[in-house]
This record gives sequence, C-alpha cells and structure tokens, in this order.
Amino acid sequence: MAEIKVPELAESITEGSIAQWVKKVGDRVEKGEFIVELETDKVNAEIISEEAGVLTQILAEEGDTVLVGQVIAVVEAGEGAAPAPAAPVEAAPAPAAPQAAPAPVAAAPVVEETSGERVIASPAARRLAREKGIDLAAVSPVDPQGRVRVQDVAAHGTAPVAAPQAAPAAPKAVAAVDESRVTVEKMSRRRQTIAKRLLEVKQSTAMLTTFNEVDMTNVMALRSRKKDQFFESTGSKLGFMSFFTKAVVAALKKYPYVNAQIAGDEIHLNNFFDIGVAVSTEEGLVVPVVRDADRKNFAEIEDSIADLAKKARDKKLGLADLSGGSFTITNGGVFGSLMSTPIMNGTQAGILGMHTIKKRPVEVNGEVEIRPMMYLALSYDHRIIDGKDSVGFLKTVKELLENPEDLLLNS
Repeated sequence: MAEIKVPELAESITEGSIAQWVKKVGDRVEKGEFIVELETDKVNAEIISEEAGVLTQILAEEGDTVLVGQVIAVVEAGEGAAPAPAAPVEAAPAPAAPQAAPAPVAAAPVVEETSGERVIASPAARRLAREKGIDLAAVSPVDPQGRVRVQDVAAHGTAPVAAPQAAPAAPKAVAAVDESRVTVEKMSRRRQTIAKRLLEVKQSTAMLTTFNEVDMTNVMALRSRKKDQFFESTGSKLGFMSFFTKAVVAALKKYPYVNAQIAGDEIHLNNFFDIGVAVSTEEGLVVPVVRDADRKNFAEIEDSIADLAKKARDKKLGLADLSGGSFTITNGGVFGSLMSTPIMNGTQAGILGMHTIKKRPVEVNGEVEIRPMMYLALSYDHRIIDGKDSVGFLKTVKELLENPEDLLLNS
C-alpha cells in the first residue's frame, strides 16, 4: 500500500487546494502516473503515484485545502479488486505538518456528473458548481472545445438540489446578495495570494513612481527593416520586449541600486540580471523570470519570453521559473493602457511599466511632428533609491530606445 501525500514544493508553500482528480477510486494507476492536480499560491503541481496498483481511497475532495505532508489518497498493489469505500474527509489522517488542520466548513452538496464521461472544467468552475449544487454535465459551455468555465456555471443558475446555506454570523449586518443581479465567485487561492502580496508591497515599502516618454520611431523603423532577416537567421520573431530588456539591463548596470533589495538593515546589490516579465493568465498575473538577461542576445531573450509566456498560459510554470528575479518589466500597453503606476514585485526595488504606443504631436528640432510615443513608468522603493537615480535610470532607458543601434552594438 502506498499513501499519496502532498509533497514539499518550496519553503514558502505550506498548503494548497485540490484542483482536479485525474483518477477516481477503482482506477488502475501506474508508477509515476499523474493522478491529481494541486493548486498552490504560485503554481499548479502535478502529484504522481510512487507505486503501481489501484486507487482505493480519495481522502480530500476537489476544492479542499490540504497541508504539506497530508495523506490525500491511497494506492494498493493489485489489478483492480473491489475498492475500499472512500473515507470521509473529516476522517483523513492528520497531516505531518505541525499546524492544526483548518476547522471544517459546511459546504453545499456535491452533485456528481451524470454523463458517461468526465466533464472537462476549470478548478474554479468545479468549486462554484459544488457551492451552488450544480451538475456540471448539465452546464452548456461557451468554449467550442467543451471546457466548462466559471462564467458558464454562473450563467446556468442554481440547481434546486438543496436549500441555500445560511451565511456565517458577521459583526455587522450584511445585505443578502441578489443572485439575479450579482454573480458571486470565490477568489482562487492564487488570486488571494496576489491580492495579499500586492497589499504587502504597498504597506511595507516607500513606493513612488516617476514617468517619462520615449519616441518609438527609431525602434519601430529598425524592427521593420530587420524583422524578416532576423527571423530567417534566428528562427525567432523580433518584438519590442527584447529591446526593452536590453535597455533595462544597461540601465541597471549604470544604476545598481535599482537592481537591489532590502534585507533587514542591509541593502543587497544584485550582481546578476534576472528580469521578470509579467504575463497575464486566466487566473491572474504571473511573473516568470528571464535568467541572465545580460548574457543573452536578442534572439535568446525573445525565445525565453515566448517560452515562458506559453508555459504560463498552459499552466506549466514551475517554481524555478518564478523565483529569484531582480527587476520586473510589465507591459500594460498590450491591453491599451496609456499610463499606469505599476506595483513592485515582491522584495524587488523597482518595476518598469510599458504602455500603448500613441501617435502624438511633439517638438523635434524646433518643428512639430507626429511621432509614435510611449509613456514609461518606473515604480521604485524610495527607501534605497533616490529621485536622482530613478530619473537617471528612466532617462537611460529612454535614450537607449531612441537610439536602438547602441543596444545592438552592445549586445
């Protein structure tokens, strides 16, 4: 018999949620086979079986919070004898971690899928369906591939399976939610973590933002001239992010405190240039890291960013992809943002915000011309970065982007 436990994923991760069981009780399981998906604060992790046999018990349901070391399933050697009935969640073995298990909370009844095949649905959709008592097999998805999402479950309405649960007592009276006018969606674990971390940064740093604008004429012209040749010689598409990454690295070398972080009463000046690139996903913003960006050429940077963005969309990012960045770039321009004040990432001292390119009248050599302009925003921790360095850093990025040949020569 083999117990399936929640593995240790990283020092900062102590718990997670069951996102999806790939196997059900009675299924044959091979050694090393993926049987359950665990959703944590940072990534989704695939948990495998260390023994071949039959899955005889599932001790935690989808949506349940589980701790590192907790037993969540049992696999017994054999070809498929009659499985033991699944033990109730309350009777699950105590987790190995010393923390007390969270108190059980009354949940809406789970309605099993009645169709012959397992419904393909996002973890958030499954949680909402359980809370509302909705049979996922009865939900009509908008997705042409048949994947049920939160919006589909919310639009389906509440199935008349059981009376609604009474809301927990609150210190103040809270008006009842009219579900015909308001869609209630529980925050995912990752969204809760994002909210917590952003609030911590706002409260624990002296964050300030400075702005500048860059004339994108020369970058756009150079990219237009070289993109076909670049693709033919490297197999990579030439985008704007490689130019910005190279400009940021050069500016960080000139202004090292922007590439630093505070540790207690010490300032740690990073001598490496691991640049985080913010990527938007269905479950929120993630920031995978381009390692050693100073040692990469344009093609290598473009390939790294494309690979990380694909892994983010496919939920394949690992903890190693997300940890250890020294500075972050975020591009709100892809959504049409004209100007914003980005919030710093974790313990980093700075983040650069790119924005949409707009043609505007500007003065050039005493004449008014229409140029493609982009606003840049640098949010920084004023505790270790003075105004002089922040303005100088942003001015350096601007000058390099307006003279992109300098970036090519220095790569």
